[in-house]
Amino acid sequence: MPQETAVYTHGHHESVLRSHTWRTAANSAAYLLDSLERDMRILDVGCGPGTITADLATLVPDGQVTGLEYAPEVLAQARATAAERGLTNVHFAVGDVHSLDYPDNTFSVVHAHQVLQHVGDPVQALREMRRVTKPGGIVAVRDADYSAMTWYPEVPGMADWLRLYLRVARANGGEPDAGRRLHAWARRAGFTPDAVTATAGTWCYRTPQERAWWSGLWADRTVSSSYARNAVEGGHATPAELDRAARAWQAWGAEEDGWFTVLHGEILCRV
Repeated sequence: MPQETAVYTHGHHESVLRSHTWRTAANSAAYLLDSLERDMRILDVGCGPGTITADLATLVPDGQVTGLEYAPEVLAQARATAAERGLTNVHFAVGDVHSLDYPDNTFSVVHAHQVLQHVGDPVQALREMRRVTKPGGIVAVRDADYSAMTWYPEVPGMADWLRLYLRVARANGGEPDAGRRLHAWARRAGFTPDAVTATAGTWCYRTPQERAWWSGLWADRTVSSSYARNAVEGGHATPAELDRAARAWQAWGAEEDGWFTVLHGEILCRV
């Protein structure tokens, strides 16, 4: 069976989890929520520390949610998140979206947030997500589009950071501009055009607190996470260049007029 070939660009450094644990169903899966019913069985692919997974479990109190993660080390935090909320209808497992270890027609909803940009074969991943979804169910996917990220003001070094990130992510086998491709990947995976609803959503960071948080985690990620190691070991940047990129993030975060928006592509695919 197909297996993951890409390297997860970010890893699970504290600066990465700082971002991932901020995510909720409301700020990261709003396009899906109106489709949920109390008794649904949901598979949350690439669940990470489990904050979205736990939110989904609260929204289907008579159903079941499975959080699936390729990297087992983060699941302890996901289980702790569910336990802290007193959830009994959620559990977590290790698995590969390219070859899901579930029978056909198992889930009402299969959801993936910020996953397909990091996998080696996003079309195969969607085929598997479709296979394990019941007829009439939903495959729901949301991914950022890095080239469409925009910010103000044009702090020196920020554009260099983006060009470097794109190189590193693609060298790792992923596609950082996944957002704009989701609907096309869904068609190649076997969904008919009339079965796919494609939308867009954003994250926007503008207040002093938001700027400090967003710039701080990216500055730290740029020099301390798996991304930094991949950038250096892959010959894409020197430590000094990464340090300059981190300082550019810090300079942007200090701008009184700073504004940053992340564009996401979203698809709801009816099976």
